[in-house]
Amino acid sequence: MTAAAGVRPGAVREAVWRALGAVRDPELDEPITDLGFVHELSVHATEQGGPDSGVRVRLRLPTYFCAPNFAYLMVADAHDAVQELAGVVEVDVALEDHFAAEEINAGVAADAGFAGSFPGQATAELDELRRTFRQKAHLACLDRVYRHLVEQGWKIDCLAEVRLRDVPESAGRSGLLRRRRDVGLSTDPDALLVVDEQGRPVPSAEVARRLRFAKAVRVSVEGNSAFCRGLLTTRYGAGTGETGPAGEERERP
Repeated sequence: MTAAAGVRPGAVREAVWRALGAVRDPELDEPITDLGFVHELSVHATEQGGPDSGVRVRLRLPTYFCAPNFAYLMVADAHDAVQELAGVVEVDVALEDHFAAEEINAGVAADAGFAGSFPGQATAELDELRRTFRQKAHLACLDRVYRHLVEQGWKIDCLAEVRLRDVPESAGRSGLLRRRRDVGLSTDPDALLVVDEQGRPVPSAEVARRLRFAKAVRVSVEGNSAFCRGLLTTRYGAGTGETGPAGEERERP
């Protein structure tokens, strides 16, 4: 748990912002803080007084009709991230300007799960959907890492033998390791870089095909990200959301 108790409201806000920065859009694999999805963030004293704080967060999406399952994942993850902060005892996280906002917000607040939030419509929870997005995020990151290796002189037909220890330290490597953990793949230095979804080695003859697929996934994810940023700016205008603790604007398209 992140310590937030007994400190000034500005420090609590910074802790909340960092927590929200760890929440990623499930489809785009980017922090919701970077995407501009955090419309409002405020910290207030509780009615009981004392060092504990209450937090209010308002989220928004690029369109009124963004898929409710994606939206639910984002809101639930944001709520959980803030709730885990030490010293934050009141959490109010809600989605605005969305056709299913009422159901999503009530379900998240009641910890009802997606199926409980949409009775008669949702027949299952979102674990499989989340896993699918995490696999796509892993493939997109794999493409970034392997392209860097090729730029350094590695031949594609040799990548079947590359192990994680062979990948130079970088933000891309750190991201790849995190995404491998997310999908249950080994992060041992001796683990192979190019594996299938079950962690099995990809034969040399199939590596190029696997990497072409990874590239296609990356291009799709990055294209969707740019599209969503553009829609959000069109809908709300540039620079209308919350910014980080330093007051710097998020990147805009």
